[in-house]
Amino acid sequence: MTEPTGYSRPQIRLHWIVALLIVPQFVLHDGISAAWRALGQGQELPALDPLVPLHVLGGVLIAALVLWRIVLRSRRAAPALPEAEHPALKFVAKLTHAGLYALLLGLPLSGAAAWFGGVRAAGDAHEVMKTLLLALVALHVAGALYHQFVLKDGLMQRMKRAAP
Repeated sequence: MTEPTGYSRPQIRLHWIVALLIVPQFVLHDGISAAWRALGQGQELPALDPLVPLHVLGGVLIAALVLWRIVLRSRRAAPALPEAEHPALKFVAKLTHAGLYALLLGLPLSGAAAWFGGVRAAGDAHEVMKTLLLALVALHVAGALYHQFVLKDGLMQRMKRAAP
């Protein structure tokens, strides 16, 4: 397989759609958190907050889109990192991307195991993974901004315009 010079239009769209879907998962999680706490304390489930099914649907949608991204990446691959980039930065970039993919699949799976299966350990793991995802998203954004404004190497263009 020839290494592409950039991402395809579907890869770019999926990247930004998933990024946009992650935001409400964090911002609008209060309803499901309150219901989970109530269940954990043996209380009756409070009146169903409409944000609960939206959180569940968001997780399912993110998992499906991430799986699609993985399929696309396996068929087309990802463009190489800049040749001049320091090996340590390349390592961090690869580790960050692998972590993002793992967490974007692990979070919906752990959430489903906790919510539908009542697995408390999955709920605890979900909380830990949520924090890790925030950290990796921050690192990912910081890396993109570093490339854009410090290195000025045009790396971010790959996620704006599709390559042939």
